[in-house]
Amino acid sequence: MNKYWIYVILTSLFELFWIFGFNIAEQWWHWTVIIPVIILDFWFLSKACEGLPTGTVYAVFAAAGTVGTALMDVYIFGQDFTFSKIIFIGVIVIGVISLNISDNRTAGKQTGEVY
Repeated sequence: MNKYWIYVILTSLFELFWIFGFNIAEQWWHWTVIIPVIILDFWFLSKACEGLPTGTVYAVFAAAGTVGTALMDVYIFGQDFTFSKIIFIGVIVIGVISLNISDNRTAGKQTGEVY
């Protein structure tokens, strides 16, 4: 695994932390924790973009946030887990995987590798 993928994982994880923080913040001091988490999250995002295609990084970041938030709503905040949520989460995951495969094939054509 390329070191930049670690940044993608970290930015996706930290995105979930601050989204969770938005849901539970009730006091002013909660924001003293949430704001540094947001800043660190975007630093991880920028580091990931240094070595990976920005479109792929953003797609994974957005998909992980969307899927993670949907699952957080269900398992932490007690929302319903409907069939349509399952279908659309699947569509997001398939889209991210397809984008990553597409980027890898494009990179292979540029370097002369055959897939």
